[in-house]
Amino acid sequence: MPTPSFSPPPDHACIRVVGSFEELVATPLTHGVNALCWPRTLAGNFQEIVDQLGPMDEITGIDEELLRGLTLSEAGQAARAVLIEDLRLLRERDLAPELNCIPAYPKDDAAGPVPTDVYSFHADSANVQADTFLCSYTISSSEGLRPEDAVRCADVPETRAKLLKEYGGADDAGFAVFLNENFYDLHYVAKAGAQPYVFGLGNLWRIATDWPGNPVPPCVHRAPLQLPGQPPRLLVIS
Repeated sequence: MPTPSFSPPPDHACIRVVGSFEELVATPLTHGVNALCWPRTLAGNFQEIVDQLGPMDEITGIDEELLRGLTLSEAGQAARAVLIEDLRLLRERDLAPELNCIPAYPKDDAAGPVPTDVYSFHADSANVQADTFLCSYTISSSEGLRPEDAVRCADVPETRAKLLKEYGGADDAGFAVFLNENFYDLHYVAKAGAQPYVFGLGNLWRIATDWPGNPVPPCVHRAPLQLPGQPPRLLVIS
């Protein structure tokens, strides 16, 4: 079904809206811009594709062969064409996209000081220069935070004290390694009063990751919490 386009609030200087896929991949992430959005109004019934795949208990990858084998209505065929085209565009840029049907992500229910699942605000990371591309087609989409609205969990004094206790040592170079090895340095909390922005259905995003030498802060974001009984979420990510 058609979806509304994305328009960032005027104070969100970290987001730039682009008008094409070519602009999405060619525009540099610099000067504080850590997220690019290509807003799209997509025709087609994407939920029909999810329904055709049947019940599932875990994240399931969907390839083109499976997509092409589905018997779909005209609206479902239109959605399938969009998915195949999105995969093609990303593959032609050597981006290795994955189309996933997601009933739910694993949730970190441990009693630790920092939850490390994707429902927590977090940054993606890479050892070399890389960005994340993603688009949600059904159910709900990711949310992001402006850099000035996000605080690393490990920098919150109360949380840092708990992490130091877990580490069992002083606030030294080894503590930084401990944070990194446990992914604690990639998770964030929103400042009081901060308003997350919604990625929206159908919009294709390119967001900055945490890689050595990145001139912009990583895009802090989180996956939407999926409730029991909800249909799976259809997502492409690269």
